[in-house]
Amino acid sequence: MSKELKEIIEQLNTLGSNSFYDGIDKKKIIDFEDKNNIRLPDQLKEFYLFSDGGEFFLPAGLQLYGILRKPIIDPNNIDRPSEKYVIIGNLSNGDPILCNSDNNEICIYNHEADTIENDEIYPDFKAFLSDLPNILGI
Repeated sequence: MSKELKEIIEQLNTLGSNSFYDGIDKKKIIDFEDKNNIRLPDQLKEFYLFSDGGEFFLPAGLQLYGILRKPIIDPNNIDRPSEKYVIIGNLSNGDPILCNSDNNEICIYNHEADTIENDEIYPDFKAFLSDLPNILGI
């Protein structure tokens, strides 16, 4: 895991209770992408090497889906604004966390309003993780 990602995880752990699963190897990530004909953002894949999903800021934060550990990412989940997105988790209010299959962006889909707000689009997974305390009001 990169030094930057490790520092972000350590910072998040000082702010609340988090639960991480064991990481998986790179081959399993590649196999998952190939099987589902998708490409996950590089930084998200780096996170999966550390932890195959998990929960942040328990009990009412967010859940990140895994590749092998349930809940598993379902690239065909229809609860998304378009097919260019893959749901990789959800906030406790039910809003899906998406990755854009065209680039490395991570965003939050306001399901009720059927929109993605500009201030809830992150250029990459590290930026998203870094902003979690703000997103969750911690």
